Amino acid sequence: MSELFDLAIIGGGINGCGVARDAAGRGLKVYLCEKGDLGGATSSASTKLLHGGLRYLEHYEFRLVREALEERERLWSIAPHIVRPLRFVLPQTPGMRPAWMLRAGLFLYDHLGKRTRLPGTSRVDFHRSEIGSGLRPSLRRGFEYSDCWVEDNRLVILNAQSAKGHGAVIAPHTVCIALGSDAEGWTVRVRDRDTGAVREIRARVLVNAGGPWANELAGMATGGAAKARVRLVQGSHIVVPQLYTHDRCFIFQNPDGRIVFTIPYEQDYTLIGTTDRDYDGSLDRIEASQEEITYLCRAVSAYFIRPVTPAQVVWSYSGVRPLHDSGDGAAQAATRDYVLDVRTDGPAPLLTIYGGKITTYRRLAEAVLARLESLLPGDRAREIAAGAGWSGREALPGGGFPIEEFGPRLAALREAYPWLGERRALRMFRQYGTRLPELLDGARAPADLGTDFGAGLTQAEVDYLVREEWARSAADIVYRRSKLGLRMTASQIESLDRHLAGLRPSKAG
Repeated sequence: MSELFDLAIIGGGINGCGVARDAAGRGLKVYLCEKGDLGGATSSASTKLLHGGLRYLEHYEFRLVREALEERERLWSIAPHIVRPLRFVLPQTPGMRPAWMLRAGLFLYDHLGKRTRLPGTSRVDFHRSEIGSGLRPSLRRGFEYSDCWVEDNRLVILNAQSAKGHGAVIAPHTVCIALGSDAEGWTVRVRDRDTGAVREIRARVLVNAGGPWANELAGMATGGAAKARVRLVQGSHIVVPQLYTHDRCFIFQNPDGRIVFTIPYEQDYTLIGTTDRDYDGSLDRIEASQEEITYLCRAVSAYFIRPVTPAQVVWSYSGVRPLHDSGDGAAQAATRDYVLDVRTDGPAPLLTIYGGKITTYRRLAEAVLARLESLLPGDRAREIAAGAGWSGREALPGGGFPIEEFGPRLAALREAYPWLGERRALRMFRQYGTRLPELLDGARAPADLGTDFGAGLTQAEVDYLVREEWARSAADIVYRRSKLGLRMTASQIESLDRHLAGLRPSKAG
């Protein structure tokens, strides 16, 4: 008889991997499958921000904002290599939200959640500060406040690595093809997309973390329509050459009620996003439309002296946010809060996750575990209760050092490996943290890292990503695990893909 897991999780985005980590760390037996790359859909197409969501205050979502604000510094403390503080600048624009409203909102933002390390709000005079360089002269004043930046796909991967370290089975590129339940639990039939091998998993509870595919999975599990609905909202981003040299992020208010960010990105670029529009297209290929690219260029051009044009775009990406459909009108007004739908009317329990945002993924996972206490046997319920809160204390892989040691540790790395160079050392330490020596494996010179596939991506790093981080394709590596695709040529990426294809197992005949 096959092994019986406590949880079978379908979906390897940030919510699924966050639940897997929390559950495995509390002693539960966990299986997770993902039909594509871990974090390969919505969770790698975010604006890369850990933020409370200043604009959500206008929609009176105070609990969501408070929870998110509390999580910023907590996530920074457990992953100081992939999370860093970021100052946001909000220009005061005639005809938009009045100054008193902005001041009131920012006062709440500073005090609603716990903030010990991040500095509070201050006023900015653009005509007297380098921050105003490049802005239109009509913009005179604004406000500056704090949030954090995160490497979103790496947050997913590190949660999956932690879950695996606590005993979870993590199976990417493994598609769920059938679901069945009886009084003893769920039978999940899965197929490996590379080899074609089919196996069955048994679990007491099924957790549907399918994101955009949550309704489809809920229907497969219940043989009917889902009780709750997913509202698909497309968010697209563009990357252009660096618009300014300082390290601030601008948050611009637009006449249509949307906001757009410009964020320093990958040392030489600026990230611009995002759009908000309902989506009803294919989930297998989501791309930024020309209309969205033009919209983003026009939106930021209203604030800079030198306009941004579609011709400057070096890369774009797009994702679909699987929001809970609460019936709100405009897409940007739809709630980013999460809803947990628990069904116990069938032979075995089913928990479906709707909505959520990357900042609060860990709190979402804790809420899932709290709901599971009554759905699992007594010994498992006691383990859930005893382990509450652990995921906010234990560092994620590579992040086992105090926040204030980031600079000294980076300096020590550069001293130990001077041949890496300043830019590569910074990029790799931000990506791997304390696990970087494992990747470098005693290398004394660039040649010791093997073939350079381009932009400093070596054979040693590729081998590590395949062995430790489930990477299987060039896109996994150069656009998700890293952003080296911005600096690699098409032929270099194709060469890497051919190399990786030779490493993948072939399908059974």
